[in-house]
Amino acid sequence: MTAVTGEAPVAVLRSPGPRGLFLAMVRVHRSALLFWIGLVALDCVALLWALGPGADAAWAEHRAMGCHSGIPNLGCDLPGPAMLRYETVVTLAAGLLALLPVLTAAWAGGALIGRELEDGTAQLAWTQSVTPARWLAAKLAVPALLLVPGTLAVTLLHRAVWSSHSDLARAMGWSEWHDDSVFEANGTLATVHPLTALALGVLAGVLLRRALPALGVAILGVSFMIWELDELRPRLWPTPPGTPSLMHKHPPSHFWPLQLVETGIVLAVAALATAAAFLVLRRRTGAAV
Repeated sequence: MTAVTGEAPVAVLRSPGPRGLFLAMVRVHRSALLFWIGLVALDCVALLWALGPGADAAWAEHRAMGCHSGIPNLGCDLPGPAMLRYETVVTLAAGLLALLPVLTAAWAGGALIGRELEDGTAQLAWTQSVTPARWLAAKLAVPALLLVPGTLAVTLLHRAVWSSHSDLARAMGWSEWHDDSVFEANGTLATVHPLTALALGVLAGVLLRRALPALGVAILGVSFMIWELDELRPRLWPTPPGTPSLMHKHPPSHFWPLQLVETGIVLAVAALATAAAFLVLRRRTGAAV
């Protein structure tokens, strides 16, 4: 019995396997996982409300105010409580997708990588037959597998709300298809932004190896990327002849060309950041990646 109990932990450490790495990451970062699940669930519930009863109440109030008749009505400029609730819920739901890349980058740089390199947790794992490359691959793969389904669910619901009730949004005068928050929340960018933020955060953590500096650099890096792409977006696809390259001059049919070109750029940034992170780790540990 003594020999068995003494050898079992060694066997486990020498053969952690993908499942072992996954369980270890979930156990260490369970608070972040629960926060993410709760955030996605709350956002989905809010969007389902906006898709059904919230929109019905806002439309009813809109019609009761006579705003649908085409006759000028000063009261239409002052939305009632139902319309305000609808606007607030949809705006906050889209705001989550806008804020998610910053939260992801901060967590990846500060807690996921920076803290583990700073306090020696990563080095301990490397002495237990988990290679640095395998450790970093798990740090990237596990959060990515959790981010993609959550962001896709919220994106699909947001797109359903926008497709079903875009006339209500226009009637309330607070969003158009080309507005940054709407454009990013209705397509593939909502998913690739957090994935790229994860890669940038991991790179910051590997480079700096300290939690707080990595957190700050990761936030600055992903914020700068998104801001620059927002500025560049109108010029990513040619406008009709004779019109300037401004976003509001693009027809709605340009939504997907603009969306996919920008998605390709963001994914290229993610690939470069990931490759750089593995390269830095290999040089600092002398391990084959």
